[in-house]
Amino acid sequence: MEIYLMQHGPALPKEQDPDEGLSPAGEARIHASGKALKKMGVTFDVILSSPKKRSRQTAAIVAEEVGFPPEKIMDTEKVKAMTPPEETIKTLTEHAGKERILIAGHLPSVAEVASFLLTEGSKAAVEFEMGGCCRIDVEDLPTHSGHLRWYITPEQLKLIAS
Repeated sequence: MEIYLMQHGPALPKEQDPDEGLSPAGEARIHASGKALKKMGVTFDVILSSPKKRSRQTAAIVAEEVGFPPEKIMDTEKVKAMTPPEETIKTLTEHAGKERILIAGHLPSVAEVASFLLTEGSKAAVEFEMGGCCRIDVEDLPTHSGHLRWYITPEQLKLIAS
């Protein structure tokens, strides 16, 4: 299974948007990230999103760019910022048989999920940037022996997209 983790794009301040949706710059960043993923041949069988507006928008933009049906995006509390990684992994196991899953979520959750998949005991420090994306391959879930295939920053994705 290929697990893709992406932190949502930059959001508007709460004073401008109480729901903290993506800023125009955040939307542009996620469009570039999605275009780059498409150029790289990345597709998804499942997209999971936090129910927060900025994550839902991130998931929807990536879905649009890679040709994933937006109505099939699944909102789940299990990828919110403070969700323990074990709960997120349990949610991933519900999608056994699917090859490629994207999680559009928040920090610290996406970094903790990456660490859980890669190590046991000590934590691996995976530095996520808004709109960046990583791919971790796993044989089975739950696991602590996943393989980090790549992490691409938003700036690198923008270059790939252009």
